[in-house]
Amino acid sequence: MRSYRRHPLLVPVLICACVVLAVRPDDGGGAGSGSDVSARVARLYAESAVAARQDDRGRQETVRRELDAARDQLQSRADASVAAGACRGAVRLDQPGERSAAAWVAPVESYDLSAGFGSGGERWARHHTGQDFAVPIGTPVRAVGAGRVVRVSCRGAFGIEVVVRHQGGVCTQYAHLAAVTVDRGDRVAAGQWIGQSGTTGNSTGPHLHFEVRGTPEYGSAVDPLPWLEARGVRLDGSGR
Repeated sequence: MRSYRRHPLLVPVLICACVVLAVRPDDGGGAGSGSDVSARVARLYAESAVAARQDDRGRQETVRRELDAARDQLQSRADASVAAGACRGAVRLDQPGERSAAAWVAPVESYDLSAGFGSGGERWARHHTGQDFAVPIGTPVRAVGAGRVVRVSCRGAFGIEVVVRHQGGVCTQYAHLAAVTVDRGDRVAAGQWIGQSGTTGNSTGPHLHFEVRGTPEYGSAVDPLPWLEARGVRLDGSGR
């Protein structure tokens, strides 16, 4: 899918803390578990940011190879969860050290905008119901505003998805994830990491599918871009 607006990577701001704090019991928690893989991806993102700031080309290349391998492992585990139709449970990652004070934020820090709301395509029955953000596997996905998690699902066309209900009843959906960091019923704040991006479900490549809905259910979506813009979120690379 062709991107129509490109944004620079803002990795120093994106990743500040990257270790697992706790894992739900059904994740396994042992060596090679989803917690280990998610944490490793997050840690390597942080190391990549440091190497980029220091202009250490050799370290950047080493970290890139390690990160690619970790992303593949993360996605493989995600695909297995979707095939089984069962989520592994939330992986608790450290949250970013500096969180925006804004009430509303973009769902990812840096991105390429790809398929937009209402666009056509052979992979959709009628039209695209959200806005796609092209990002690498493992990119932290943020709640756009405060709310409560009303759905965590690991099956169907959306693959691994999270749905958050905000004040007033409006819901936001985050789909095609590789991992989730929240459980149903959790309260989340604007900018809080709720998952890691992937390419599960009906997806041709790594991206976040983001929807704004009148209800938690499919079929009630509205165009996310003007909705976010009305709340002060400018999708120009600032993440605010």
